[in-house]
Amino acid sequence: MRRENINDFLAFIAVGRERSFTKAAAQLGVSQPALSYTIRTLEARLGIRLLTRTTRSVSLTEAGERLLWSIGPRFDEIEGEIAALSAMRDKPAGTVRITTVEHAAETILWPALSPLLAEYPDINIEIISDYGLKDIVAERYDAGVRLGEQVDKDMISVPINRDFRPVVVGSPSYFENRSLPLSPEELTEHECIRLRLPTQGGFYIWDFEKDGREMKVRAEGRMVFNTIALMLQATLDGFGLAYVPEDQASVAIEDGRLMRVLADWCPPRPAYHLYYPSRRQHSPAFALVMEALRYRK
Repeated sequence: MRRENINDFLAFIAVGRERSFTKAAAQLGVSQPALSYTIRTLEARLGIRLLTRTTRSVSLTEAGERLLWSIGPRFDEIEGEIAALSAMRDKPAGTVRITTVEHAAETILWPALSPLLAEYPDINIEIISDYGLKDIVAERYDAGVRLGEQVDKDMISVPINRDFRPVVVGSPSYFENRSLPLSPEELTEHECIRLRLPTQGGFYIWDFEKDGREMKVRAEGRMVFNTIALMLQATLDGFGLAYVPEDQASVAIEDGRLMRVLADWCPPRPAYHLYYPSRRQHSPAFALVMEALRYRK
């Protein structure tokens, strides 16, 4: 097979996985028109349509789906072997991609990995915060970080922090003319600042437990965000109550800018885990990342 033909297939794999010419072009470092021409040329050479294009989306035809799943893993294997060979150099190098959630990224990953980056300039770290659960193999991540209870059983996982506690908080100004909620049922009488999740446009459900009794509350309120930082700011500004990790509200609680309520209804949550597929051959760079993140009591 001629080398330019291999490049055409690599271009097709990028478009097929991203479902977007714009994202694939950025990934490959080429222009979108050039990428579109490459795919048209490949389809003409094969004599079959691989992609269905509209003004808003790109999808695989049946033939395209079959081709992607047949050649994609083989190119991944070649890329993996080349990466493994390059990892045999004295200095660890390469890119480690991790999918995680905002809280873990800010409070665990970055504090642990920033010293590693300073010590090993040839290691690159890509941290993508997303509340949706990712197929790390299909989306070509090296690892993921989620709560232990969310990790698939076929993954290897290691804890990277201790159990943490959620809190419900509000500002003193918010409570000036409102009573403190004494049970989760009373949250219906309050403005709640909600977290939007990517899965089907839903909201994060506030879950509580006390004396063996579990309760889930679908909080209601005018304010909706998809980041904890903005939720906390709106809470500090007196717009309502927020349900957030304790460590991200602790400073404001200690200095009196926020008040904690329903503390007896908020038990600890399970620790975050770093998880990855067992069959993958990991580079020295990834081994260093795992070691930096591993939780030590």
